[in-house]
Amino acid sequence: MQGIYILLGTNLGDREENLLQARRLIGQRVGKVLRSSNVYATAAWGITEQPDFLNQVVIVETAMSPNDLLKALLQIEQDMGRVRIVKWGERIIDLDVLYYHDTILDTQDLKIPHVGIAERRFTLVPLVELSADAIHPVLGKSQRQLLAECPDVSEVKLFSSAVGR
Repeated sequence: MQGIYILLGTNLGDREENLLQARRLIGQRVGKVLRSSNVYATAAWGITEQPDFLNQVVIVETAMSPNDLLKALLQIEQDMGRVRIVKWGERIIDLDVLYYHDTILDTQDLKIPHVGIAERRFTLVPLVELSADAIHPVLGKSQRQLLAECPDVSEVKLFSSAVGR
């Protein structure tokens, strides 16, 4: 798996603007955004009684270590107004490191690859769009295979091919 993949998600406020602002801040503080997936609308995961999410995956280039990347993303979330109260609750922005090249990392604060990739259609659909044949470094399967085997049957709808591209 080559590249650093970040999942952007939002379900509060002006969701399109939230994605654009997050991408701008990632470009300013983390590194160059090389590619962006389309934007997808999905029902909330975990706690389902909340507004639908918009999700997008970006591939970035950075000299930051995985831990420094996590710190930068958490700071962007905070600066955009995210308040962590309830796990899987509503949020103005959520930024998750999905992959950091072929790095495998399992610490209390950061797990790479992200542990939920294979179970979440809203993550796999944009990953397949960007890198269908890239291999998950732990599971040894392509993103396309993971999507075909994904137990999550929730609908992932194309929202926009223009936002943040």
